[in-house]
Amino acid sequence: MSWFESSIMARRGVAAGKVTSEHSMTEADQGKYHYVYGPYAEPVLRVAPGAVVSVETHDAFEGKIRSETDSPTALLNFPFLNPQNGPIYVEGAGKGDCLAVSIRSIVPRGPQPVGTTLIMPEFGGLVATGDTALLNPPLPERVRKLHVTAEHGTVWNDRITLPYRPFIGTIGTSPEIEAISSLHPDYYGGNMDVPDIAPNSVIYLPVQVAGALLYLGDCHATQGDGELCGVALEHPTVTTVQIDLIKDWTIRWPRLENAEFYMAIGSSRPMEDAARIAYRELVRWMAADFGYDEIDAYMLLTQCGRVRLGNMVDPKYSLGASISKAILHA
Repeated sequence: MSWFESSIMARRGVAAGKVTSEHSMTEADQGKYHYVYGPYAEPVLRVAPGAVVSVETHDAFEGKIRSETDSPTALLNFPFLNPQNGPIYVEGAGKGDCLAVSIRSIVPRGPQPVGTTLIMPEFGGLVATGDTALLNPPLPERVRKLHVTAEHGTVWNDRITLPYRPFIGTIGTSPEIEAISSLHPDYYGGNMDVPDIAPNSVIYLPVQVAGALLYLGDCHATQGDGELCGVALEHPTVTTVQIDLIKDWTIRWPRLENAEFYMAIGSSRPMEDAARIAYRELVRWMAADFGYDEIDAYMLLTQCGRVRLGNMVDPKYSLGASISKAILHA
């Protein structure tokens, strides 16, 4: 039996992890990509729980950076970054429910070189920004275009080849009344850039509005903890997910499950507050669903909890706090 068959999604989902329909969402189907998470866009697709959807995502720049001589300042219109597919309306979803999204595969698409990483002025983890205002001049722009394949990864230079470790950088459900930039992570998900939101994992997202309104995009071919310069190895993809609905499972922040661990994800500034949110949510999850005393869970996580840094560059920082399933279920 695969781990997915015993996952929360398979055990508690309306479709019990079974596939009920299959759909595709091409660039033509999507039409206009979205740069805001909110309840005001018309759904591109309506599905029932159990649907498998294959989505043609753009890179974070909607394909505007085509060569290493391109100028990000000249071509990109900040904050129109991180184009999002969707929204996808899930039948039966209502406020207080949880959307479960199993990530099946992420495959590069388009003519090579499909990978892009770059330096943009006043953006990144080790430079002055609008939020961290300093007098020093910005770093010079630099663009790298790289071949990316699922089979061979990315040749960075003659000495370094990076394995293909894809994940969804930005995924979430609609806030209830806000319209929020796709550059922001928060309680609904969004631009978390947590590398564990990858194939063979399930992300659980809070539902705030009828139909949940799922958005996703900004897929990365690989990324180190922190997304240090602000731009991972961005690439367009065909990303396939399976969507299910867990009724009356009310969660405040995104959660994730894979074969090895459970994770709660928090986003905030300063970074320690993001860690506090994530760990508090994990403590409360352990108490509510796994029979732990809250204080005992707090003490246990002090000994064996693990923190994953998603990004340290966005308007809010994202961290995931996790516990091994082997320890939790011992």
